[in-house]
Amino acid sequence: MLHLSLLIVTTLAFQTPQAANGFSTPSVDATAPATPQTVTPELRGDIFVARKMYREAVEAYKKAPESAPMENKIGVAYHQMLELDQARKHYERAAKLDPQFAIALNNLGTVYYARKSYRRAITEYKKALAIAPNSASFLSNLGTAYFARKNYALAAETYQQAMALDPEVFERRSSQGVLLQERTVEERAKFDYYLAKAAAKQGHVDIAIMHVRKALEEGFKDRDKFNKEPEFLVLQDNPEFKQIMALEPKVL
Repeated sequence: MLHLSLLIVTTLAFQTPQAANGFSTPSVDATAPATPQTVTPELRGDIFVARKMYREAVEAYKKAPESAPMENKIGVAYHQMLELDQARKHYERAAKLDPQFAIALNNLGTVYYARKSYRRAITEYKKALAIAPNSASFLSNLGTAYFARKNYALAAETYQQAMALDPEVFERRSSQGVLLQERTVEERAKFDYYLAKAAAKQGHVDIAIMHVRKALEEGFKDRDKFNKEPEFLVLQDNPEFKQIMALEPKVL
């Protein structure tokens, strides 16, 4: 079984007076004299998260005033320690405190996904999307849950919707944040085939070619699909694509 790591991404869609990635960032006035900053429990927790000291982060966050974003941060810290029961408890608490806090619902979906409860994961992702329908990250998670249930048609359709909003949603490489994006899949070669197909249909040639290469390297067997399926017509005259198809890829 092949796995990818769970990815924590930043988000602008739910920006608060904190930084866009959900972690406190002091504003700086270059003309003002430097003054010491008060280290709040939340900021201390954010510092611990940045250092991957998640247990210490939990203790710091618990000293901050209760709120939906704070409960979500506690959940993320527990999630990183693979304490899924505790993570679920705090995501649920966040959603109860603020039923419109879609990030917590999305993150709750990732708990169910990790437990292979894909149907329940889909339910939570859909709840999050009902609040924030233009979240590429939520859509990517929903598509991956469909993929896990082998509903490839719905997965492909959902991936296309995600890429239409953010062509690079599947390429994010962020180290901290408050929104979890699922990156654990089985059948990795087939996964990259569908991402290539979705990217090609959206006209994102470079991204499509990247996933074509990955799919072949991961052992995708039906090479003819890349030449025959209509979504890949946009790639046929691309020199890099031709080179990839002409070579016998080394399976990783």
